Amino acid sequence: MARENVRARNAAAREAAKRQREHERNLAQQARAEAAEQRRLDKLAKEAYIADREAEVEELNAELTRVQDELSSLLSATLDVDDFVDLEMLRVRAEHPPFPRPELERPTPPPVPIADPPEPIYAMPPAPTGLRAVFGKRKHLQEVERSVARHERMKVEWKANLRNAEILRAAALDRRNKDEKKRLAALAKEREKYEAACAVREEEAAKQNEALDQLITNLAYGDVKAVEECVSIVLANSVYPDSFPVNHEFEFDAPNAELKLRALLPGPDKLSTVKAYRYKKSTDEITSTQLTQKACKDTYALAVNQVALRSLHEVFEADRRGIIKSISLEVGTSTINPATGLETYVPFVAAAAERESFVELNLASVVPDATLAYLGAAVSKNPYGLDPADVSGIRKS
Repeated sequence: MARENVRARNAAAREAAKRQREHERNLAQQARAEAAEQRRLDKLAKEAYIADREAEVEELNAELTRVQDELSSLLSATLDVDDFVDLEMLRVRAEHPPFPRPELERPTPPPVPIADPPEPIYAMPPAPTGLRAVFGKRKHLQEVERSVARHERMKVEWKANLRNAEILRAAALDRRNKDEKKRLAALAKEREKYEAACAVREEEAAKQNEALDQLITNLAYGDVKAVEECVSIVLANSVYPDSFPVNHEFEFDAPNAELKLRALLPGPDKLSTVKAYRYKKSTDEITSTQLTQKACKDTYALAVNQVALRSLHEVFEADRRGIIKSISLEVGTSTINPATGLETYVPFVAAAAERESFVELNLASVVPDATLAYLGAAVSKNPYGLDPADVSGIRKS
């Protein structure tokens, strides 16, 4: 018996040890699986992060390309656009919003009909038959008397209900009429306000159109303010890219039919010097390579020269009346003088262009600096270095 107990305990111990080993193997296997899954997730996360960084670099490089394309096409971007401004298109019509209280335009609904109560109908008790016709006459007469009395009471009540229904109808109609009166008063008040506002808008539109008529008339006579206003409209319509905004100042010299025009550009410090971006996985950094000094100079000089030709082109093309016979143009930038620390203006291009000769140019096929040389313009040798053009002898804007 003792030996059997020992064997049983040993067997139980072996089974327990086996189960423990299996449990430990399962735990180890589970740990390996979890570790493998974590490594997989970590790898996916790293790949996703790298993809995001690379996409960021692609966006940065795409932006560089976009800006470069914009700078290289400042002139061509305007050649497919008709810069003429049809002043008649500026004529306005007053735009009126809908009447703000449409609910007041709906009549007050009539009161809910109140029907008269039905008139009671007298019903004679049925005459007795058989033996009742002989022995029940008295009782029948009593029933008739009771039914007649009941009918009379019902008629009295019916007439009272008729009067009550009439009173209710009159009261409902009176309430409706009062509500309708209030509605009409409110509608008249709101209509008056609305029509007054419409009249103001009509008056404002009429004033604008009257001013437009005056502008068209004055323009026909070459009035200075009219010409300058039209030039301002033309140049306001000339949309430059956000990467290279351009502002214009101008003055019309009526006796000489000459427009004195100045184009103000962003300084060279506003242009990016980055050639390209790339992502380095080893350091998790986005690095950049820089444009050469020559590339920066060429890009800025090309932009300057294109703005000069574009400004001349847009004004001459828009002036179909031929009021402006010549343009005295200057293109430059306002910057801080490193010697004085004060803001100063640096001219890059100075040109005097005659209308008749300029409109003959095929700007779609020109090289801008060559065209400016053909026009006899003074051009900075290095606008990127803020070297001013020699504007002596050139009519200045």
